[in-house]
Amino acid sequence: MDINQARTFLEVASCGSFIMAAERMHVTQTAVSARIRTLEQQLGRQLFVRNKAGARLTSAGERFMRHAATMVQVWERARHQVALPPGRDDAISIGCELSLWQPLLGDWLIRMARDCPEIALRAEVDSSARLLDAVHDGSLDLAVLYNPPQRPGLASELLAEEKLVMVTTRDDGQMHADAYVYVDWGPAFAANHQAAYPELSSPPVSISLGPLALVYLLDVGGASYFRIGSAQPYLDAGLLHRVRDAPEFSHSAYAVYAAQRGNPTLDRARACLLEVAERIK
Repeated sequence: MDINQARTFLEVASCGSFIMAAERMHVTQTAVSARIRTLEQQLGRQLFVRNKAGARLTSAGERFMRHAATMVQVWERARHQVALPPGRDDAISIGCELSLWQPLLGDWLIRMARDCPEIALRAEVDSSARLLDAVHDGSLDLAVLYNPPQRPGLASELLAEEKLVMVTTRDDGQMHADAYVYVDWGPAFAANHQAAYPELSSPPVSISLGPLALVYLLDVGGASYFRIGSAQPYLDAGLLHRVRDAPEFSHSAYAVYAAQRGNPTLDRARACLLEVAERIK
């Protein structure tokens, strides 16, 4: 088998659909089907049950998941080491959500460049789902995410505990539904928010990016949930106020990586990330 077959298998398993896997890999559905069919022939077992609802793993497919992820990760590690820039002994790749790049990712890059000059660095910013997929298939060594879901073969390490708090531009600390701005802080927040505020299930304004929502709120006015760290300077300046009796929600940052041992470079990168996170608390 080749690495493309393993990548395709992991993509179909992740999204539960041959069609979606083809879209995400930028290939045709025929190519995806052909790769999976060839892989099943080589293994002598059916890996997916196909139906109108999509594709789900068979018991053989479930057992093959760990092996496919390991193969892709080993290949990526080998590719990185063979293609190292001159003067570098190893490489590490890291990704993070947009709202985490400053200061966490920025400080990590500076610290790694200073303390580990022999390691080549690659950093990218993307959505949590795409970053999690990249760590799972081995194209990223490490990702920094808020409240990541558990995945087989991946480990999550707490970096910083943070809270989401509701703030308002009103001096009286009141929230009015007609001026509420919903910010998409992920599935866990959405579930907690729905339970706490079912009357806000159809807010007048919804924004998927926290920093953009903060700019909007400060200019237009209203109430919304933000990370306490990003809201605190505006609370101190009197531009924002905590909404009275509003519940707080956990929004902690985690380092996610393959649950495998024997990678000293990854261990150094994780240790550096933990030190940076501790310093900026």
